[in-house]
Amino acid sequence: MRKLVVLSFITLDGVMQAPGGPEEDPTGGFKHGGWVAGYFDDFLGKVMDGQMSKPFDLLLGRKTYEIFAAYWPYVQTKDDLIAAGINNARKYVASKTLTKFDWRNSELIKGDVAEEVKKLKEQDGPEIQVHGSGNLIQTLLKHDLVDELRLKTFPITLGRGKRLFAEGTIPVGFKLIDSRISPSGVIVASYVRAGEVRTGSFALEAPTEAELARRKRLKE
Repeated sequence: MRKLVVLSFITLDGVMQAPGGPEEDPTGGFKHGGWVAGYFDDFLGKVMDGQMSKPFDLLLGRKTYEIFAAYWPYVQTKDDLIAAGINNARKYVASKTLTKFDWRNSELIKGDVAEEVKKLKEQDGPEIQVHGSGNLIQTLLKHDLVDELRLKTFPITLGRGKRLFAEGTIPVGFKLIDSRISPSGVIVASYVRAGEVRTGSFALEAPTEAELARRKRLKE
């Protein structure tokens, strides 16, 4: 079974929209595009290199695919591990409108996305990484297809914007397997799927009749 991993930049209030630039995704009048710029440093660069240095496939929504396809094919890959990984990866694209792909190793997911992703996970191959692709992530979360979250949480709040955990989120448990903090205060944390949500109660138990009687005697 192949592992499906979501890699996301998020704010303290869970916004993941347009981290890379003002024009990346202005949907809904979003005005804070590029919010990672003031915090991205060599530390985070090395984190991304490490997470993308091994072979992987990509699973992307239409908007993220178009953003990637307009940039990464033109980056020299000789000394750039991330560019090399992305350009060499097999790209699976979830879209109802795209029909033609000029970027090599790209193919359309046809039919029901959740069912097709389940089939992909059952095939042999490297881990499947999801970047950006907010709407697609909601579908993956809804169908419990995410095995690992590799999150970079930035010390800002934006109040509005597309959120990582939105309408597709279901109650599931995750286990923290790694955490670090960058010099600029970004929390880098990885979580793996770990069963169901565990619940309990801190409420005080109601006293028994015997206990009530004992308390009454002590007051007399």
